[in-house]
Amino acid sequence: MTDARIFVSAAVITDADGRVLVVRKRGTSVFMQPGGKPEAGESAAEALARELHEEVGLVVSAAALEPLGTFESAAANEPGHRVVAAAFRTTANPGDLAPRAEIEELRWITRADIGHLPLAPLSLDHLLAFAWD
Repeated sequence: MTDARIFVSAAVITDADGRVLVVRKRGTSVFMQPGGKPEAGESAAEALARELHEEVGLVVSAAALEPLGTFESAAANEPGHRVVAAAFRTTANPGDLAPRAEIEELRWITRADIGHLPLAPLSLDHLLAFAWD
C-alpha cells in the first residue's frame, strides 16, 4: 500500500541577510516552509500567494514567485502521508511578516540552525538547498 499524497504549494523566502523563513503551525513541533493546499480553480502559484498573505502577511503576486519545481517527501505532521509540493522562491523583509492564521511561530534561520531545529523532511530533503544556492 502506498502512502496517501497531500498536494501543496511551498515558499522558500529569503531576506537581505541570506536567512530563510520557516514557520511552525499551532499544535505542532516541526518547522517548515510556509504554504498550503490549493483551493478549487487555483494554480499552485495563486494558492501560494494567497497562503503567504493568510499565514504571514506577505503580499506577493503569483507572477512574482520564481518556480523551483515539484518535490516529494514524507509529510511532517500527517503520519502515513507524503507531501508533494510545487515550490517557489521569493524575498521578503522580516519586519513586514508576523505569524497569522494557523501559524504559531516563524523564524529566520541560517545554515547553522539546521542541526538545532526540528525541520520538516521536505525542507531538509529539498527546499532549504534553494535558500543558499
